[in-house]
Amino acid sequence: MAFGGDFEEDKGAMSDINMTPLVDVMLVLLIIFIIAVPVITHSVKVDLPRADNTVNEIKPQTINLSVTADGKVHWNETDVSDDELAQRLSAEAAKQPQPEIHIRGDRKVEYERVMKVMAAVQRAGILKLGFVSEPGQ
Repeated sequence: MAFGGDFEEDKGAMSDINMTPLVDVMLVLLIIFIIAVPVITHSVKVDLPRADNTVNEIKPQTINLSVTADGKVHWNETDVSDDELAQRLSAEAAKQPQPEIHIRGDRKVEYERVMKVMAAVQRAGILKLGFVSEPGQ
């Protein structure tokens, strides 16, 4: 093994690899990575939103039918006749999802009038029907 200057000229080319510069370069790279990795991995904490793959259900609208003491029917806040009520109910029954119908009957209205409104809702094919009353009276 010949290190340093070669004074003998009869020898051939040197076939050994000098490992000292290779080790020096590797140690320098190791120190650079030890210092640089904590700086690179530093991140800002962010509270990310959660995502799920559930189907969003479309809630059906609610239609309030009010029957006043004189027997008039109100669609939400609008006064409607019996024919117009049947047409509107048929149009709502065709929608998907079907709306919910809430019937409010005045205390002094004839029971028969409220039953006719219920029958119109049933004939239209609307499946969800409810009554609204005041508790304790």
